Amino acid sequence: MAARLTFKYDRQGAVLYINKTLPYPEQESEELGDEVIARLNSKTGEIENLEILFFSTRLLRSDLIELPVTVDLRLAGKN
Repeated sequence: MAARLTFKYDRQGAVLYINKTLPYPEQESEELGDEVIARLNSKTGEIENLEILFFSTRLLRSDLIELPVTVDLRLAGKN
């Protein structure tokens, strides 16, 4: 079963969190560039969380946010 994404915004830190699972200590972190951090499953290398730093500043500048990841989006409950 595919995981659902959750989005959480930390207004004080100006960070947008995109999560497939809650972060946990065993994850590895990798900067993808443009102040985007990926948290990876240490066994599979799968991206489980993304952190977009300075998110509110990007919105004020109307910057396009392009993530260097691929996704397969579907309606929940549909194959």
